[in-house]
Amino acid sequence: MALVYRPTMQLSGILVSLLGWVLSCLTTYLPQWKNLNLELNELEIWTMGLWQACVVQEEGGMQCKDFDSFLALPPELRISRILMFFSNGLGFLGLLLSGFGLDCLKIGERQQEQKKRLLLFGGMLFWISGITAVVPVSWVAHSTVQEFWDENIPDIVPRWDFGEALFVGWLAGFCLILGGSLLNCTICSTEVHPSLVRYAVAEQQDQCQHVETETRP
Repeated sequence: MALVYRPTMQLSGILVSLLGWVLSCLTTYLPQWKNLNLELNELEIWTMGLWQACVVQEEGGMQCKDFDSFLALPPELRISRILMFFSNGLGFLGLLLSGFGLDCLKIGERQQEQKKRLLLFGGMLFWISGITAVVPVSWVAHSTVQEFWDENIPDIVPRWDFGEALFVGWLAGFCLILGGSLLNCTICSTEVHPSLVRYAVAEQQDQCQHVETETRP
């Protein structure tokens, strides 16, 4: 498959990956992984993240308290911290490698094979980063659903619901995987420079004019 605008596709891939990495970092520190709305006091909304629990009051704003112990957290939150750190680190490393492998970067212009390897490794890192961002978000969402529909919990007890950070995390993982896919697709393509395209078009026009001349009586 020949792509005339391969640098544009590479730039699109790294920009989408950059957006996914920023959203992944944002998801890590957002306290809205789980929301709890108390029916007895509708003016307060409790939220829980990987680092702290907060209460949002309509009149007093938001007040947060950091978790005292890492080991005291539920298993899904402990593992989610570790996986989100891996996702952020791998995404940052993928940005560095794929950035040096872009065709528009003049550094290493004569070493095209090495630039392709950098793009390949960067795209693979984006894939792994996206997966490690989706897994903890989906795990927390799954445990929230299980707790919400647990028949052993009385109906009068408030239950946690999905927070906004889960949707941001899903979007981050999708952008990272999509960006890595775009970068890896450009590796399999053959770049066709615009000058070669213009030359081919001009040559085809000359051939057409020559045929027309021969066919004239």
